[in-house]
Amino acid sequence: MLSDYAPILVFLGFVLLFAIGVPSLSAALGPRKPSPAKDLPYESGIVPRESARRRFSVSFYVTAMLFIIFDVESIFLFPWATIVRQLKVFGIVEIGIFIATLLVGLLYVWRKGALRWD
Repeated sequence: MLSDYAPILVFLGFVLLFAIGVPSLSAALGPRKPSPAKDLPYESGIVPRESARRRFSVSFYVTAMLFIIFDVESIFLFPWATIVRQLKVFGIVEIGIFIATLLVGLLYVWRKGALRWD
């Protein structure tokens, strides 16, 4: 029974050894010459002018949540598309109701101004 898992355990041992060994060797053998320029955060070659701790507008988070919600709900279209021929008219009506519900939600957040980026 244990011999069935031996290759997996050996592989896990190699992975752990590699994951611990490479950073340890890099820290032990790598050059250490810190400087203020090296300690600056690198952002596409642009020198930072302000702190990275600035506040984001709430509208950023609302837009991100709306994107995730509508994106996850659109994933339900893929399983439906695979069996639409088996569902016949019932499947078309069912997905029509689903898409209508999504459209009502989208119209609601649009009317509330959640999609406006000021």
